[in-house]
Formats: sequence, C-alpha cells, structure tokens
Amino acid sequence: MAAPPPVPEQQQQPLPPPRRRCPPLLAAEPLLFLATLSLGLQGPLATQYLWDRLGAERGYSGPNGSSPAGCGNGSTHDDPLRQEVEALVSHWNLCINLGGFFVGLFSVTLFGPWSDSVGRRPALILPAVGMAVQAAIYLLVMYRQLHVAYFLLGRILSGLMGDYNLILASCFAYVADTSDRRERTFRVAILEACLGIAGMLASIGGGQWRKAQGYINPFWLVLATSLAAALYAAFCLQESVKQQKPAKLFTLSHYKAVYRLYVAPERLSSRRKLALYSLAFFLLVTVHFGSRDLFVLYELGSPLCWSADLIGYGSAASYLAYLSSLGGLRLLQLCLQDTWVAEIGLISNISGLVVISLATTTPLMFTGYGILFLSMAATPVIRAKLSKLVSEMEQGALFASIACVEGLCSLVATGVFNSLYPASLHFMRGFPFLFGAIILLIPAAIIGWMEIWDSNRDYSHFSDASLSPADD
Repeated sequence: MAAPPPVPEQQQQPLPPPRRRCPPLLAAEPLLFLATLSLGLQGPLATQYLWDRLGAERGYSGPNGSSPAGCGNGSTHDDPLRQEVEALVSHWNLCINLGGFFVGLFSVTLFGPWSDSVGRRPALILPAVGMAVQAAIYLLVMYRQLHVAYFLLGRILSGLMGDYNLILASCFAYVADTSDRRERTFRVAILEACLGIAGMLASIGGGQWRKAQGYINPFWLVLATSLAAALYAAFCLQESVKQQKPAKLFTLSHYKAVYRLYVAPERLSSRRKLALYSLAFFLLVTVHFGSRDLFVLYELGSPLCWSADLIGYGSAASYLAYLSSLGGLRLLQLCLQDTWVAEIGLISNISGLVVISLATTTPLMFTGYGILFLSMAATPVIRAKLSKLVSEMEQGALFASIACVEGLCSLVATGVFNSLYPASLHFMRGFPFLFGAIILLIPAAIIGWMEIWDSNRDYSHFSDASLSPADD
C-alpha cells in the first residue's frame, strides 16, 4: 500500500490561537454603569412594590385624588391604616438594608484584600452574579406572590457575594491599578460620573416604566443588567493586578490587611492622613445621601407642591451634578491643585444646600440645583488622595474599607436626616439641608488644613536642604 503524500511545510505549522470575541479592555466604567443602573432601578421599585403589596394585604389602596402629600387634604396623614402601611414598609426596608449591610461588611472586607493577590476580576464577577441572584428571587416573589421576607433572603445572598459595595470597591481599585498618580483623580471622577448617568437613567425611566407595565418587566431589566455586568467582567475586562498569586479566601489575614492600613506603627504620617481623609469622606457622603433622601419629600410638600414631572426634572438635575463636576474638575485642574478643586466643590455644595433650605418657589429650588454643579468634585479628590497613601498591593483592602464606610454613611444618613426632617417641620422645613451645609464645613477644614500642613512641611524640608551645604 502506497504511503500518503507528504504534507506541505506551510500546512504542518500549528494553527494560531482563536481570537477572543471580545478584546480585553482596561475599562471598568461600563461594568460600574451596568451595576449602578441595576441598583438604581431595583431600590425604588422594591420599595413601591412593598407599599402596594402590604397595602393591598391590609385593604389600603392609597388616598383618593392625585394631589401630592402635604398639598391637599391633610386628613390622609391621620389615617391609621396608612400609618400602619408606612410603618410596615419602613420596617421591611430597614430589615433588608441592615441585613445586606452587616453581611456585606464581612464579605467586602474579605474579598477586597483577597483581590490584591488573585486579581480584580473575581471580585467583580462574584458580586454581579449575587445581584443577579437577588433580582431573580425578587422576580420569583412577584410571580408566585411569595412572602416579602424572601426579599431579605435575596439581599443576604447578594451580600454574601459582596453586593454592590464590592463592585464599587473593586472598580475604584481597578482604576488605581491602571492609572498613574497624576491622572488618577480624573479617572476616579469618570467612574463617579458613571454613577450619576446610570442613576439619572434609572430614576427617570424606572418610574415611568412601572406606571406603564407594572413591576415585573422593569425587574427583568434589573436581572439582565446584573448578568451583563458579570459577563463583561468575565470575558471583556483585562486583569489589572500585575503580579497575581494564589491566596486562601477564608482567612483572617484579609481582615488584618484592612486593620493594618489604619494602625501600622511604621507609617504614622500616612495613618494620620488616612484617618482624617476617611473622616472627611464619611461626613461628605453622609450629607450627600441624607440630602438626596429628602429632596423628593421636600418637593412634594407645601409650598413647592411639585408634580411627578417636576420631581423627575429635579432628580435629573441632581444627577447632572456628576457630569458638570467632571467637566469642572478637569478645567480647574489646569490651574489649581486637586485640594483646592475639592474646596471649590465643597463651597458649591454648601451654597447649594443653603439656597435649597430657603427655597419656597420652583425657580429658587432649581437655582439651588444649579449651584450644586460642582458638588461632586470633592469625593474623587478624596478617593484619589487615599489611594496614593497606600501601596499598589493594598488598593483592594483600602477601597474595601471605603466601601464599608459608604455603607455606614447610608445607614447614618437615613437615620439622622429622616429623623431630623419631621422634627424641624414646625420651625423650618429646609433645616436638614442647612444642617448638612454646616456639617460640610468640617471636611472643608480638614482638607484645607491637610494641604497647608503638607505645604509647610515640604517648605521646611526644602529650607533644611538648602542650608545644609553652608553648615558643612
């Protein structure tokens, strides 16, 4: 039997590896946009579903008429059935938020430092999948009319996998990995702008969609965006940690890594700066969360009495501050240091809140929103300064701790501002906004003092260096 003909040389060469369908990208912004859109849709829709579901179970269908609360007949506020439904919704929201916060507190500080060794992509895929599981459970509750306690189960399962806070921490750590020190503030600001764009789309589109088609179809989008974020992290995102190494997940060393950031005795100066900048960040974000929680309630009440359309425009105006702050930060960086850009942002925030606290007409309220155009410029500066205080191998631990601080900000803001608003109605409806403006003076003082202290220390070192040759 004759031997087969020889294969030509060019045909014996190995085939090139198949090309990936999605080229690897060094951009965490699309992932954060998708996750924020999912969260922004889910929060208000879940609260409204609880209101309708619990109200229907107790025979309450809402007050007659379409006038907003506080602008029509005040008898609805004394309705005991309405008060019972409000208390139940508040109770379940509190339980769901507390459950997610405390479970997430341990998982974020576990996964964040772990990502410093194994890479950022696992710490982005897991929480996105967790958010998809939560959305699937919420859909199951709506389809099968299950008890609303399953909402808590969905939130806890999502919290075990890191929840949205881990996505936030990992995205900011990813930007710190892939940016140089000069451009880091602007890259962080771009990420925060993604938060604003996604939040604006969710706030405007979610409510209108629910009116038109109910709750189930919007929640399918919540599920789809969470899955899209997980797929993007798995197949399209390039790993940012240069020196990956295997590391155990369930070990106390990850918690110790977060602890060492703030107590390491060998770097007293960095430890002091970390503590002060973290305090400034906590106060600033608490005021952001607290004031945003009250905007709609403030606009519904007298004398503004806004309709749903005006409330939508107001919400869009508040989220536009993310984009205007991004552009303003970029322009101001051409002639000012980051610290003074943050101070200008705080001045914008303080002035806007003071105007809103005194607003009695629609033009004055929108003037307050307009003055807030640089209000989001301070947070990216603080995040960037914090990231520059730690090494490349500690970015995950750092931003995990910042994510926990943000979760604590949300709880504190809800408790303080929502308690302060009804207590101040009899003497000044806008007092919580004025209170927030006063609180913002503290981070403004901290950031300014830190910059002056650093400048004086650098000048002292320069003077010592210039005098030393003469002494010799």
